[in-house]
Amino acid sequence: MDESKENDSPQLRPGLWATVNERYPGSMITKSDFIPLAKLKKPLSESRLTFVSTAGVQPKGSLPFDTVHPVGDYTFRRVPADSKPEDLEIHQLKYPTVGADKDLNVIFPIERLQELAKEKIIGELAPNFFSFIGYNMNPEMLEEKLAEDIAEAVKVEGSDIALLAPA
Repeated sequence: MDESKENDSPQLRPGLWATVNERYPGSMITKSDFIPLAKLKKPLSESRLTFVSTAGVQPKGSLPFDTVHPVGDYTFRRVPADSKPEDLEIHQLKYPTVGADKDLNVIFPIERLQELAKEKIIGELAPNFFSFIGYNMNPEMLEEKLAEDIAEAVKVEGSDIALLAPA
């Protein structure tokens, strides 16, 4: 099916799922149902935003992610939105962290989001951001456990917007 004809405002660039499946055969990524992007119910300058990332960023001293488990780690960490980069660390083996070790904002833009909230471009930040490691080989567990757990945590914190970013 031609994804560009599924909706007048496509959710992702046309052909994305076909490209992913072509490059990573057997990745089990399918796109059978179109889910349109949610419309903002109020201006961004009045909205509470949280950030969700697969970067494996977490507060120093918190339980490290299991980066060597053969099927992945299906837990997440709360990252206080007012954290400073020096209070955070990356537990991740599946991508090179050299750039992020120099400036965490390249993978986890905490200072940039804090600046946007301070300038009132974003109404406010939720108390916590959420991070997990993206290497998870069981798609059902990713959806039924990790995604549901994070969605519930985002909802509890009263976020209007969740900005999602892969590592």
